[in-house]
Amino acid sequence: MPSAGPRQLMVSMYYPARPGTGGPAAYMTTEEARLLLQDRAPGSNIPPEELSGTRTWAHADARPARGRFPLVVLSPGFTFPRGMLTSLAEDLASRGYVVALADHTYEAPGITFPNGQTLTCAICERPPTGGFEAIARSRAKDLFFVIDQLTQRHPAWRYAHTIDPERSGAAGHSISGDATAMAMAADDRVRAGVDMDGSFQEANPAAGLHGRPFLLFGAEHEAPGMDASWRRGWANLNGWKRWLTITGSDHGTFTDLNVLSAQADRPVPSGAIPPVRGLEITRAYLGAFFDLQLKGIAQPLLDGPSPANPEVVFQQP
Repeated sequence: MPSAGPRQLMVSMYYPARPGTGGPAAYMTTEEARLLLQDRAPGSNIPPEELSGTRTWAHADARPARGRFPLVVLSPGFTFPRGMLTSLAEDLASRGYVVALADHTYEAPGITFPNGQTLTCAICERPPTGGFEAIARSRAKDLFFVIDQLTQRHPAWRYAHTIDPERSGAAGHSISGDATAMAMAADDRVRAGVDMDGSFQEANPAAGLHGRPFLLFGAEHEAPGMDASWRRGWANLNGWKRWLTITGSDHGTFTDLNVLSAQADRPVPSGAIPPVRGLEITRAYLGAFFDLQLKGIAQPLLDGPSPANPEVVFQQP
């Protein structure tokens, strides 16, 4: 869904679909793949066609299932293309959500628009005035711009009637986790939010959420998930909240990046969580969070440690 506004955005829509409809869905274009490999795996000699030919479970132009579904907006980290959150988007759609997976133009190695034009990253090497806080604020505006485009009287997406605008949430990886909190503070339509391993950039993070639920879901670093900005943010969260970390995880665990790297025969570091397992956990806990907060379905998984998921640690700051 290309959209006009302060800048052009590319948004992939995932939604519950009727079986047997639609055709194969592309993971990314060959040019997007080439630029991503150039940025993330220089000298790897991996053909871009191998990455762009990655198969997904989604089907393009499938007919939507009947009904109205909660909306979740997903946003990738800085220099990550939206394709890196495909596994998460597909899983949420399979659980009964409409998912808007947004790219942020000029902030990823390459973003291809329907006219075939591919725009490259303009600020990857040199962040703008205001630094990463400015990037997070810009992304927050992108998030509620996407919600506007999907829920206004004349929406930009032809299947927008499947969205229940009263049940909207957002999740962001890395800097987009901070942007999610900023978007919630600026727009009360975002009823629930998730920060996946992203530091808060502003001095008073997570203020202004007015009791709405927020999940901090982090990687294991020097001390498990102990981001100093999260400690400040945690104190400002006055609604339902959890702070979870995944043992053996890193920044890419919450995305498709580690799975793709393993498929390219890149070694998994000693002690690291297997890439597929990391994604399984990410999908399970984000699905549980949104099922609880947007559908009102009780989720014992979020009540405390689970024998089925010993890698997940409930932090008590």
